[in-house]
Amino acid sequence: MMQSEIQSILPHRYPFLLIDRVTEFIPGQRIAGVKTFTANESYQPGHFAGCPIIPCGILLEMTTQLGAILVLERPEMTGKIPVVLQIPSAQMYALAQPGDRVRAEAEALKLRENFGELRGAVYRGKELIAEGKMRFAIAEKQGLGVGG
Repeated sequence: MMQSEIQSILPHRYPFLLIDRVTEFIPGQRIAGVKTFTANESYQPGHFAGCPIIPCGILLEMTTQLGAILVLERPEMTGKIPVVLQIPSAQMYALAQPGDRVRAEAEALKLRENFGELRGAVYRGKELIAEGKMRFAIAEKQGLGVGG
């Protein structure tokens, strides 16, 4: 799945669209994608200036966006959007820096009509650098003022 197809599913746009390409997709179960971080990311100049790292929240947002694709690609999700409710666990094991290409994965632990839970992981090469669990609700886009 390339950028145009990702953008047809997700409401995110630059600078907050954090998936360059979807590389694996098993509907309703699992998804993986990649992102190459650059020194030109909008948050990079002011985040630990002189010691550039990618914030853990950005890495976890990647997994959340992949999870959103996993949820939104289902036909019954037309006009809806997943909204993160809780991140009950999150760990960062190693730093990511500009120039790194990372692979993120999201696995559906629960997918219901109004609620879901995902497990996400981010890798640099074969090294696990961050992981977490996210819980989300399914809301109507119209009620949130989101276009589409």
